[in-house]
Amino acid sequence: MAVATVQQVRMVRWRGGQHPTLDNITRRMVDEGLRPYVWANAPNFRYPVRSHGYDKVLYCIQGSLEITFPKLKQRVTLRAGDRVEIPRRTHYSLIVGPGGTQCVEGSHI
Repeated sequence: MAVATVQQVRMVRWRGGQHPTLDNITRRMVDEGLRPYVWANAPNFRYPVRSHGYDKVLYCIQGSLEITFPKLKQRVTLRAGDRVEIPRRTHYSLIVGPGGTQCVEGSHI
């Protein structure tokens, strides 16, 4: 009999001594076997509820980003350097913070 496991959203706050940079975050992601790409958006931009067929890792590089997980009844705010790991098929929506945002996200190669 197969046992199904439920993956959880994982949030990791930035604890580095220096401000996170695009270079050091993307280097970390590549070292983990992730394929990173960068995106940015204007203040208060909203992404509707979505999900993906792959596990996603998302870092906030600049600004802030609020992520809501409606089925989990959770909400987190990412700031510079913060990371969230979103398992495949997890529903979420995004609201960009008042100063806009730049993020790097990726999935396993």
